[in-house]
Amino acid sequence: MSILLFQILPVAHTKIHPDQKLGESVQQLLLAKIAVYLMTFLIVTVAWAAHVRLFQVIEHIDDVLALLNLACMMIITFLPYTFSLMASFPGVPFGIFLFSVCAVVIGLIQAVIVAYGFYHPHLLNQQIQESENQNFYKRHILKIILRGPVLCFLAAIFSFFFIPLSYVLLGLVIVFPHLTRLITWCKTKVLGQRGEEEEHHSLETFTFYLSEPLSKERVEAFSDGVYAIVATLLILDICEDNVPDPGEVEEKFHGSLLEALSEYGPNYLAYFGSFVTIGLLWFVHHSLFLYVTKATRLMGLLNILSLAFIGGLPLAYQLTSEFAEKSHNEIEAIQVSCVITFFASIFQFAIWTTALLNEEETLHAFARYGGKEHAFMFAKLALYPCVSLGAFFLTCLLSEFSTAIFHLMQIVIPFAFLALRIFVRISLTAIKSVMSLSRHKVVLLEEEEACLSPNETVS
Repeated sequence: MSILLFQILPVAHTKIHPDQKLGESVQQLLLAKIAVYLMTFLIVTVAWAAHVRLFQVIEHIDDVLALLNLACMMIITFLPYTFSLMASFPGVPFGIFLFSVCAVVIGLIQAVIVAYGFYHPHLLNQQIQESENQNFYKRHILKIILRGPVLCFLAAIFSFFFIPLSYVLLGLVIVFPHLTRLITWCKTKVLGQRGEEEEHHSLETFTFYLSEPLSKERVEAFSDGVYAIVATLLILDICEDNVPDPGEVEEKFHGSLLEALSEYGPNYLAYFGSFVTIGLLWFVHHSLFLYVTKATRLMGLLNILSLAFIGGLPLAYQLTSEFAEKSHNEIEAIQVSCVITFFASIFQFAIWTTALLNEEETLHAFARYGGKEHAFMFAKLALYPCVSLGAFFLTCLLSEFSTAIFHLMQIVIPFAFLALRIFVRISLTAIKSVMSLSRHKVVLLEEEEACLSPNETVS
């Protein structure tokens, strides 16, 4: 899980010369790295989901499986280095080749784990142990596990001939499960029936582990881990970059540590602002999943996209701390931070909207449309997208006040969360009063018309 977040470090630690404008830097340095970061983040989440399902199938571990899993973890921990090469040299084949080879090796180790597990059936899930179709399960699981490594193998080969095709093949690793599901759905609609093999095993297909989305508890645990690691990365940057050199303190500040630390004031302000943003986004995420009873596949995908942008918040911290006093860069730095926050929060709002589309299956009754918590949750999820989008456009219109607008946003939002429930209650009360008043007027008009004689009514 932590590997996902360490991939943001090459992006967040991109060195930009003080005299270089951030707008040019975003175009030349950051955009390629951010695109590669998002792609590799999603690929690693696909591998993580496959690993989780793999050990739901294999419930018991012996020494051989433990060593195989350790080898798999060793390759996974090497992935951030391969990503650093890809991000720093996007046009050089070796970075893509090394990342793809690591993904292939991870898939092959997982395939060996599956083969070993089925060779020793006592290690398998009880349902598979008792099944007469173990070979079917084995083929089905291997097909799911190996489709990603096959695409990565092709990406590794084409990296030396046509790099854009390699990136397309790596992108297919992310969307391939959804494409196959869409194709199966289309076939079912067109043909009106499923294939013979699938129909033959319809009573016994292992859909809970192989096709169904991950459980709500798994999604929550994964998300909490991401938020915790992102928050930790912020303080690591403070510890690394904002501790003055003892010799410099003695010579330049005459031994006054407090005076030396005062130069890092904008960095501390950016740290606390970024931490509050992460904490409140986690709070919103936690509140959302308190109301969720089941996470669908689409909700899981939207959650991963939200977490990918959450992982970009250390970049937002680096930009807002580094360019806090450079007027020609502060606007771009703040706008990048607003964009990252907007996408991290808008995907949370999309999770809620998706849950409402199938609310009887995914939401508790009090959180559904018309429930007592529905309006409050809607307002809580809409707060960050609205404020970050508003701050973005205000910095465009009032560029000379961009820093003040950004810091005001960071200060106001925590208090807005505290006052949100009161505001929602007052708004609902006002809406109900207006609606009851309009109904009362309609009733009075109907009574007046009823009291009038037929001739008066016609006139």
